[in-house]
Amino acid sequence: MSTIANSELILNSDGSVYHLCLLPTDISETIIFVGDPERVPKITKHFDEILISKKNREFVTQTGIYKSKKISVIATGIGTDNIDIVLNELDALVNIDLKTRTIKNEHTALNIIRIGTSGALQADIPIDSFLVSEYAIGLDGLLHFYEYTNDDDLQLNDAVQDTAKVQCYTAKASTKLIDALADDILNGITLTASGFYAPQGRKLRLSPKQPNFIDDLSSKVFANNRKITNFEMETSAIYGLGKMLGHHCISFNAILANRVLGQFSNQHEETVELLIDKILNRIANNL
Repeated sequence: MSTIANSELILNSDGSVYHLCLLPTDISETIIFVGDPERVPKITKHFDEILISKKNREFVTQTGIYKSKKISVIATGIGTDNIDIVLNELDALVNIDLKTRTIKNEHTALNIIRIGTSGALQADIPIDSFLVSEYAIGLDGLLHFYEYTNDDDLQLNDAVQDTAKVQCYTAKASTKLIDALADDILNGITLTASGFYAPQGRKLRLSPKQPNFIDDLSSKVFANNRKITNFEMETSAIYGLGKMLGHHCISFNAILANRVLGQFSNQHEETVELLIDKILNRIANNL
């Protein structure tokens, strides 16, 4: 079996993976992703015990016990470029022998659960509600660097590409995790953008190239009268890379803004806290 070169799988002097600074024993097979490093302790404050706490750059990891369930929480930072780092390095921790630099014969599938925030693209999605991304459409381009096959049974790509004027890709959540964790939460079609301002149709001093971007996207109708529900910045990469690497992935969104109505939550911290509590309890009871 061929070995992976030092320049491709970069390890630190203690044998940990390069960016996350984690060893295989530092993580659980159930991992919560958050974008904001300060959100990690907002989750782990609920834990009965914290076993591991490590930090490098924006990547903060804590692993602990919640109601007898071992869970890791990792701050990925914002954007799909960071997801490319985090998911590949987590996969290396469980599916590559770091000492021999060879791929293991037995595959380990992680459960990866994003708890994030998002803006709704439909007027009837209330602020401070929760939404699970059944599908994610990537406008960022990351997966075009991989041999990726779209999850596109709703024919999402062509219609979105016509509006966004970029080549996009589509990825789907884990059916296993939707069934286990999201049975009473609104399912949506999520757009993953490459930025926060013009890539999501926002105008400050610079104008988006497409002034009617939000209206054009929110009016798209797909099979079974499905519509695009929300914008965020990580989910498509989590789903696409997770699919290729053989992991189970799901993304939960606290809806803090409604882009169609121009509204933003006045209780956003409480909303995120309620979502954290809901998902932690479901992980403990159902995974």
